[in-house]
Amino acid sequence: MKTIVIASNNAHKAEEIATALDFPGWEFRTLRDLGLDSDPVEDADSFEGNARIKAQAARAASGGMAVLADDSGLAVDALDGAPGVYSARYAGDPCDDAANNAKLLAELAGVSDEERTGRFVCTLVFIDENGAETVAHGTVEGRIGHEERGEHGFGYDPLFLPDVFDDGRTLAEALPEEKNAVSHRGNALRQLRAKLAPSGR
Repeated sequence: MKTIVIASNNAHKAEEIATALDFPGWEFRTLRDLGLDSDPVEDADSFEGNARIKAQAARAASGGMAVLADDSGLAVDALDGAPGVYSARYAGDPCDDAANNAKLLAELAGVSDEERTGRFVCTLVFIDENGAETVAHGTVEGRIGHEERGEHGFGYDPLFLPDVFDDGRTLAEALPEEKNAVSHRGNALRQLRAKLAPSGR
């Protein structure tokens, strides 16, 4: 069995990754699962840069195991790409989804539906046990709603109306399998899977 360290303690993220990268003989464990402590300063100016920082830190903490890190966030056109790499801490520390969503709604107060466009962005950095790096990217286009809706998902999902849904639902109103089929992380994971297959390295 090959263990891949997920550079996160987010159970939702770990489950989504394990479902997408279902190579035979692979198992995915979070930092917490393995009793590892890795909380590097994410000071890069891009999603890829921050994902690489997390991957390299997790690899060091695990003594050189294969690792997978992601950095993702929301880029809103009317806000010049904000919150961007600061998505998780948009309203300040500690990370708080409700506060982040409230700040986003306040920043977009008075902005018309047509101008509330944006996208979720995800970059994955996989480093195998030999140190070889593979990078994958994924996005999903949509609009920012005027109120939170839905009980599924996390982060900005209750505000995000993906273009691929023709019924006006938010990502948080979609079932997990529906979200995974269209999400930025799902798209990035499918790209990563294609890059790693058939070797499943």
